[in-house]
Amino acid sequence: MHQPSCRSENALTRTPSRRRFLAAGAALAGAAAFAGAEPSETRPADTRPVEHDRRIRLGIVGCGGRGSWIAGLFSRHGGYEIHAVADYFQEVADACGDALGVSRNRRFCGLSGYRRVIDSGVEAVALETPPCFFPEHAAAAVQAGLHVYMAKPVAVDVPGALRILEVGRQAGRQKRCFFVDYQMPTDPLNIEVVRRLQAGAVGPLAHASSFGYATGFPDPPRTATIADRLRKLIWVNDVAIGGDYIVNFDIHAIDAALWAIGRMPTAATGRSRIVRADPHGDSRDVCQVLYEFEDGLVLSHHGQALPNSPDEGLGCKFYGQAGMAVINYWGKACVNGGSEPFAGGTVENLYQAGAERNIATFHRQIVQGCFENETLQRSVDGVLACILGREAAARGTRLTMKALLEENRRLEVDLSGLQA
Repeated sequence: MHQPSCRSENALTRTPSRRRFLAAGAALAGAAAFAGAEPSETRPADTRPVEHDRRIRLGIVGCGGRGSWIAGLFSRHGGYEIHAVADYFQEVADACGDALGVSRNRRFCGLSGYRRVIDSGVEAVALETPPCFFPEHAAAAVQAGLHVYMAKPVAVDVPGALRILEVGRQAGRQKRCFFVDYQMPTDPLNIEVVRRLQAGAVGPLAHASSFGYATGFPDPPRTATIADRLRKLIWVNDVAIGGDYIVNFDIHAIDAALWAIGRMPTAATGRSRIVRADPHGDSRDVCQVLYEFEDGLVLSHHGQALPNSPDEGLGCKFYGQAGMAVINYWGKACVNGGSEPFAGGTVENLYQAGAERNIATFHRQIVQGCFENETLQRSVDGVLACILGREAAARGTRLTMKALLEENRRLEVDLSGLQA
């Protein structure tokens, strides 16, 4: 009898390459590589309504810009019933609830709104809050026996990342899905480039580079509480709330680089600074980080979040002995030279198309009972690598992954004066 596939919508497979790091008595498995064959051209996402035999009762926690947008994608998928919503601000929860037809008695606000969503009769939650809240929210959802879909980054510090790893594994043991929404690994062009790269198409890797360019985020003066920092991506400017720009934005590129390389860095060296005009948060908007790998490979990452260019960008380049490869969020993906060149093409509409693929995969995994939760380990590896880069660059020194994990430093968010 044919068994349904538990792989992602893109037939993505995962071949683990494990490396152990210890912190507070917990073992972390190293990054895992993906490999899989995909078509060599992109196709527009099919947005036609689809009839589903099973509709999943979903709660949305975090209804701001991306939260309300992704809630709309869940609704349009057709396999979900948006049952409850929560946001710190009641008016934001109401706007999302109005748009999606959620009953007024299932629209919650305040810091504890996520618990009321969990208790409202949902089967799954989508977490779209500032990432400092993810470990607590995910743990509560898993404890309640729910499936979890969450944005990146999964945490802002090492203790949070380790907690996500723990609760994600618990979800698997409970036969629940735990899915983290990264878009670059869903694109067919990127998948094909990585397949060829890992098959040795450019020869042994000599070095690699990645970049993350954003046009900046509003950073107004602080008020008596952090309530106003929780609006309109202002929280990205605060390290304890958003993790710093390298953790929140650049993570797309660094995660993709680790996907292609197939292992975790052992150390990082870097520099970072604040350059934006009139800053009020402590996130550093310029960084340069050099990641070291055990075999001598280096990954050079550079990032900025400044309004000095009309374009945003996230991408990676890999240079081998015989050729080079490129993967991207918005640009060209290809393999030049080597034993298996690939003309590739331009990655398009990935912000939406990647989320739609992931939403469809989450639904299918729940319905088919697929609980391998392949995005868990990778999401933890990626955020740990970004935290390593953040700390090395902020301190202006060389920092090993082992030392970072042994520090196990927690970032504290001041929640005083906020609505419970």
